[in-house]
Formats: sequence, structure tokens, C-alpha cells
Amino acid sequence: MKKTKVAIIGGGPAGLLLSHILALHGISSIVLERQSREYVLQRIRAGVLEHGTVQLLRDVGLGERLDREGLEHNGTLVTWHGEGSFVIDTMKYAGRPMVAYGQTAITEDLYAAHDRAGTEILDRATDVVLHDITGVQSYVTYTRNGEAGRIDCDFIAACDGFHGIGRQSIPASVLRTYEQVYPFGWLGIMSETPPMEDLIYARHERGFALASQRNPNLSRYYIQCPMDTDLNDWPDERFWEEFKRRLPAELARTVVTGPSIEKSIAPLRSFVAEPMRHGRMFLAGDAAHIVPPTGAKGLNLAVSDVYYLSRAFDAYYNHQQDELLERYSETALRRVWASERVSWSLTKLLHVFPQDSGFEEKMRLNEFQYLQKSERALATLAEQYAGLPF
Repeated sequence: MKKTKVAIIGGGPAGLLLSHILALHGISSIVLERQSREYVLQRIRAGVLEHGTVQLLRDVGLGERLDREGLEHNGTLVTWHGEGSFVIDTMKYAGRPMVAYGQTAITEDLYAAHDRAGTEILDRATDVVLHDITGVQSYVTYTRNGEAGRIDCDFIAACDGFHGIGRQSIPASVLRTYEQVYPFGWLGIMSETPPMEDLIYARHERGFALASQRNPNLSRYYIQCPMDTDLNDWPDERFWEEFKRRLPAELARTVVTGPSIEKSIAPLRSFVAEPMRHGRMFLAGDAAHIVPPTGAKGLNLAVSDVYYLSRAFDAYYNHQQDELLERYSETALRRVWASERVSWSLTKLLHVFPQDSGFEEKMRLNEFQYLQKSERALATLAEQYAGLPF
């Protein structure tokens, strides 16, 4: 049996970052992760960071490699086939640049920090069950290496993703969920090639396309595809041909192609669970919300959750104040819904929806044209895209 102040379920970037920040405040934690470290580091995830996320990582001692390898950019180029383009210039309109730096790199940085600090991370922990989360003393049971284990704790932070045990532990009479499932996915590849100069959102009658960045020699590209798409039908040559077809010709000529090192299909959904606290358990990251990747908000929302939660634990343990813990769900959800809104809006604007009428298509085109011509409309979008301050 082990004892700690905060038991953290999930060893992805949200759980590892929360544990790291708590240690800086002298608050003990133990992290339980279902997979091995090697598996966690193989996950291919988001890579565009808001200014607030970058600043927080710097503030907690995780900025050295990020500042060395991250690619700073001032916004995203948005194109519409036959209709021109505009730039969501976050530096011009919001005074905040974005940085391309992969989630895998952040996870590597966090593992390195935990190795130096000697944090207890229990990987390959299965059969995790949360107990007495509304009682006086909570605890977590699990199985690891064939042996049963138990962690007594003051609080539980569920950073265990969309399918995790955390949200499932909230009674149906308490939990409220809101969901929008989109009728398409993203076929994505990773290639060890120099990325395009700009992040690009391209809208074409054949579907959406995205050019993203990871580092000076690592690129991430996506195209909209039906959900029943078979990866075996998409060799690299076919992907590159289709991707370039959806870009303006002058941009397509600048794409550096190469063998893919990863290829996958991601479904798109918007999802929010309320409340993000039940008794002594707190939800953070994908356990509480999913955003379509169009707005690059998923990882940034997880970081803002961790910011609010770590601040609340610091106030509770080091200043004997519980107000921030009591308000955690309300505070985090305000930012969650703001990010959901901009991600939903960009997804609706830039994708081809198979069942939409001609009227709805005209409304989309009119909105694009309005953003091209209105500085105020573009400034509003850029402020949301840049991410509201924590």
C-alpha cells in the first residue's frame, strides 16, 4: 500500500505535467499509467502550441529544448479553392505567436524531468478502480506485474483520456455530456521532410487538407477522408498526389515529399463532460473534452486544465485555501467551451459535409469571403485561435 496527496491516473502529457508542477510546489503525487513508457512515446499527437502553453512550459523548467527546436509562426494561412486566401495572423491581431513542437517531444521532456526528480510513475498498471471519491478518504486499487496494489490519497486527478476510468466513475445522475460526431475523418501521414513555410488550412471541393509542422525536418500532413477509408488503399504516392491537388498550385509546387514514417486515420468529434469535478476526483484533458483538431486546441486545453488544477492544489496545500478547488470545474469549462466553439466553427467552415445542401455550402463560402474582407472579423477569429489567456 502506498500513500500520496494526489493520485494521478494517466501518464500522458496532462498527467506527467500535473505531477511535475505539483512537485515544484512540494506536493506529492503518484502517476498510474496503463501502457509502457515506450508505448506512450510512440503516440503521434498534436503539435501546435498556444503562447500560454509555451509560457507555462518555460515557467516550470521545460522550455530549453522547446526554445531550441520549436518553430515559431505568427499564424495560419487559410485557402479556398478558386476563392483566394487569408491569414489568421495571431501576432498581428492578438500579439501572440504560435509554436510548432510535437506532443511526443513534450512527453520526452516530461519523462526526462521526472527521471531527474525521481517521481514515482507506475506504468503497465491495469484493473484501475477509484474508491470513495465522494468520501473522507479516497483510494485507488490496481494490478501491476501480477500483484495487487493500493494508493491512499487526498485527491484523484483523472488524466486518463476519453476511454479512461475517471469519467466513467461519475454517476450517470451527475454527469452531463455534449457531443457532435462529424461524418468524416482525417487521413494523416508523418514524413521526415522539411515542412512547408506556413501552417496551411486548405478548403477544396474534394475535401479539407492541412499542412503542419513538427521540427525543421519533420512534417505532418492531413486530408479529409470518409470514415470507412482503408489505409491499404492509400500508398504514399496516392496521398501526396491528393494532398497537393487540394492546395493552390503555387503552394503545391513547394511541397517536399518523401516516405511516410507514420500513417493513420483520426475520427473527428466535439465532446464535453460536465462537471469536471466529482467529490475528490478531478477530470483533466481528454477525460473531460475532445475537440476536432482543426483548431489545434486539444493539447492546449489539457495544459490549461493542468494549470488551473495545479494552482488549486497549491492554494489548498500551501495556503490553506480551497476556493480554487471548489471553482475548478467552472473555471476550466469556460475555456473549454471557448476552444470548442472556435474548433467547431473552423471545422464547419473548411470541410465538405456530404449531406449539406447548396444553401449551407453558400453560407460557408459567404463566411470565408467575409473573413477575407473584414479586419474586425479576422481579428476576432485570430484572438480565439491564438487561445485566450489562462
